[in-house]
Amino acid sequence: MSNDANPDRALYLEMLRKMLLIRRFDETAVELVERGEIVGIVHTYIGEEAVAVGACAALNDDDYITGNHRSHGHPIAKGGDVDRAMAELFGKATGYCKGKGGSMHLADFSIGILGESGILGSALPVAVGAALASKLRKETKVVIPFFGDGASNEGACHETMNLASVWKLPVVFVCENNQYAVTTSYQESVSVENISDRASAYNMPGVLVDGQDVVAMYEATRAAVERARKGEGPSLVEGRTYRYREHSEGINRILREPYRSEEEVQAWLERDPIKLHQEHLLEAGVANQAEIDEIAEGVETVIAGALQFARESPLPEPEDLFDDLFTNPIPIERS
Repeated sequence: MSNDANPDRALYLEMLRKMLLIRRFDETAVELVERGEIVGIVHTYIGEEAVAVGACAALNDDDYITGNHRSHGHPIAKGGDVDRAMAELFGKATGYCKGKGGSMHLADFSIGILGESGILGSALPVAVGAALASKLRKETKVVIPFFGDGASNEGACHETMNLASVWKLPVVFVCENNQYAVTTSYQESVSVENISDRASAYNMPGVLVDGQDVVAMYEATRAAVERARKGEGPSLVEGRTYRYREHSEGINRILREPYRSEEEVQAWLERDPIKLHQEHLLEAGVANQAEIDEIAEGVETVIAGALQFARESPLPEPEDLFDDLFTNPIPIERS
């Protein structure tokens, strides 16, 4: 980053906006859960924003992503509708899945968000299937499946990496290594020093990236995306990051003992990805404090609007229960 003439200035500012949008969306979700205004499991992306935002910035609008149970950051980073995402948390008919999917199942095919799932590693085969379709259709679309350090040990992860490499599919596997699978450190469950080291077993490039640095994530992912788009096959990008909150909201009430130290958490809080990016923007003269404050104020307006939209939206009708899920086995007369 250099100065206002930097050709990537608009991109860097948009990265900040999206990271702030994810942060405020998830902070709001936490408040809603604590007040009992929304129900169900919520897994926040707080602390990991640079991974999804940096990676998605390397994609075209018609490229694809799949996500996982930590599910709000990915669609927002890809350009998803915050109103519809918030409405889905409320179980409203205007939500992404018409109120039937909830927090872990946001999808928007129109902008390449193929969906997310609470089943560990289950979106990886979906991503590789989409990559195969892109190749068979002679398109140049690239697919990014986001998955965690826990999912990296799933059979589906290894199977899809192997297949993607054999067929040279346009996939960029992005592992958001936030250090813990619920309460188990990846260092206790992964046989190599870095998850990205596993790439060599599948004859693909693997790179370890500072997942708190959104520009570093963007640059590493962009190189992998360009390689995939040229038909050179998949890559594995590991973003080393950290989740600031617990695995899911409320789980701390059932944990018997701490699994990470206060010192560890504090050290990672010092490397907050939003704080780091703001500092980089200011130091390089890409933006001033007034511009950063204006972006933050705009995000607050968007979140307030999403809350209003969700609260005022209707609940699904009981007779619509099976719509979009199954062929309705019991046709209902509608008045």
